[in-house]
Formats: sequence, structure tokens, C-alpha cells
Amino acid sequence: MIYVVRSGESLWQLAGRYNVSVNTLADINDLSDPNRLVIGQSLIIPVSEADVSPKPNIEVNAYTYQTSNEAVNSIRQVGSLLTYLTPFAYRITENGTLDPINDQAIISAALAQNAVPMMSVTNFSATEAGTNLAHVVLNTPAYRENLLSDVIRIMREKGYRGLNIDFENVLPADRELYNHFLQQAVNHLHPLGYFVSTALAPKTSAAQPGLLYEAHDYEVHGRIADFVVLMTYEWGYRLGPPQAISPIYQMRRVVEYALSVIPAEKIFLGFQIYARDWILPHIQGQAAETFSPKKAVERAVKYGAAIQYDPAAQAPFYRYIDEQSRLHEVWFEDARSAQAKFNMVKHNHLRGISYWALGPSFRQNWVLLEDNFSIRKWIQ
Repeated sequence: MIYVVRSGESLWQLAGRYNVSVNTLADINDLSDPNRLVIGQSLIIPVSEADVSPKPNIEVNAYTYQTSNEAVNSIRQVGSLLTYLTPFAYRITENGTLDPINDQAIISAALAQNAVPMMSVTNFSATEAGTNLAHVVLNTPAYRENLLSDVIRIMREKGYRGLNIDFENVLPADRELYNHFLQQAVNHLHPLGYFVSTALAPKTSAAQPGLLYEAHDYEVHGRIADFVVLMTYEWGYRLGPPQAISPIYQMRRVVEYALSVIPAEKIFLGFQIYARDWILPHIQGQAAETFSPKKAVERAVKYGAAIQYDPAAQAPFYRYIDEQSRLHEVWFEDARSAQAKFNMVKHNHLRGISYWALGPSFRQNWVLLEDNFSIRKWIQ
């Protein structure tokens, strides 16, 4: 069960009330200091359930952009709950070849956990949108062939089993060329036994305007690719005003549109697992701090901030004043918000969940994931 802490309650009281050890509660909720709880904090409490109905079978992917050692440690912790592990990412160059990344240890760690290593290729970076890069490669047949040849070479050398194509900020005029490239990728990779997936911007209609959206043709991706990942996050953008990073009502609109043109068994719901802290009043372009849900709770405890819960967004938040007398607003994920996303997957019979990205500590998520679902493993 998910319990919301009230004024004056302690972990020892709750442990006694529900006949569970304090250590167990501290462990599954990843509490740094079991002596300090905050009003509105959500806790997972293990209880005996009479309902033993079978859990839905889903697939779970996680991206990682961590260093090799960090990624290996993360995979060792949660790899048993992953169907796929996706190092992010191989970036295309101006002639379609791929810049190398240090991923061999990550692939080995994934295989040790029976998680399928999925290769990711992209056109953008932290500093470049990649619009012109995608335009040049998509418009040059020789460069498209270079890209697919490099993909196949790397897959064979390193042990990848499939491909995830994440081209973003593609010009609307290049939409059909992008669709053609997806079909070309499938034509090259399927005969070799590799699968092909794509990452899709969070659209709510076919005609949604904007550089991020227009070249992502949901219907065609859903027909050509083996599955798609909906990037249902980043409404609470780090350079924008404070709000829930993944409000459930926005996610629902994306899923409803996706289901109108893509079979449910091809859809992964994107799930971000990080928190953001904005300084108020917000100045356009001022970056929010990004960190883990665990740190978000610790910060609420530190400043004595009561955690609130937005029922429309299905997301927790709070405000606090720092040592410089600045007002902050923090949005994050907790057990309640994770369960809301899991319920959406169940209700719509989606293929699975895709995490962006491994690294931030969010123990409650992994406990609830295992409680809600049976995770498919294609490698035994």
C-alpha cells in the first residue's frame, strides 16, 4: 500500500501499526534518515494481499547516458527488471557514420542481467539540435547507407540485438525522407535478425505544429517499426517555468492519440525518473536544478517543507525558502505518481515502460514496478 505521512507521525509508529520492521520500511523507501519524515511524504508499506491474480506481462526499457562504471552499477541494481538496456547514444556525423561511445562494459553488464542491449542512434547533442545534420544525412542516399552499414558493423562487433532511432528536431520538409529511412533500416536489419524501434515526440494530434513534432509520423512509425517509445516527459522543462515534468493528463492525451494510429502492443510509455527545483519568480531561460526523487524528499525534510500533491498532474511538489531567502518550487516523482503511470499502462494494455534514464535514485519506482508487473525477459 501507499501511505501519505501526516503531522507528527514517525517511521516507528507506522512500522508498529502495519507489523513491519523499521529497517524494511527504510530500505524499500530509500530513506537516508529514518528518524525524519515530512508531511505529505509517500511511503510504500508491504501488506498481505488476498488478491493473487496474475500480474500483467510487460517489457521495460531503460536508457542510460551515465559513465561506463556508473551505468554498470545501475544495471547491477535494477537489471533484473529490464527487458532492454539502451546506452545513449551513437551520434551521426555529417557523412552518416557514427561517433564511437564507450559501451562494451555496459553491454556486458546488461547481458549478465539477461537484458537485451539496444543500440541508440541520434542526430542531436546537449549543445546542438541536430536539425541540419539530420537534413544532410536523410537527403543523401550514400550517407544513409553509411549510417546503416555502421549500425550493422557495431551491432555485430558489440552484441547489440536491436536499434532505437531517435532523430529529433527534424525539418517538417524531411518527414517523408525520415519515414523512408525507417523503412530502409527495417529492410536492412530484419533479415539479419535485428529489431528496429523509434523514439517519438509527445504528440497529441497528427497536425501538431513545431520542429519537435511535425516530422514524427506516428502512423508510419507504428506501421514500420517493431515498437515505439513515447517521450512522454519534459513538460516541466529545465529552462521553462515550474510545473510537473510528466503531468498525467498530458501523458494521457499523447497515449490516446498514439492508440488511434498505433497498436497498443507496439507502444512504450516514457517515464522520467528525476526531480527539478526552480527558483521563483521564474526568469525565462533560467535553468532549474535537476536531481533524484530521493534528493527531492531529502530537501523537503531539510527545509521542513510539507509535500503537496497535484491531483490533475498526479505529481508531488513543494515550496521552500533557502539560506539566501530565495523561494523555490520543486516537482518530482513519488510512489503515487509512479503508480498512476503504471495504471495507465495497465488500462491501455501498452507493451511496456521506457525509463529516461538510469542514475537518479528512485527505489520506490522499482519496488512498485515489480509489484505491478511481470517483466518479460527475451534472454534466458
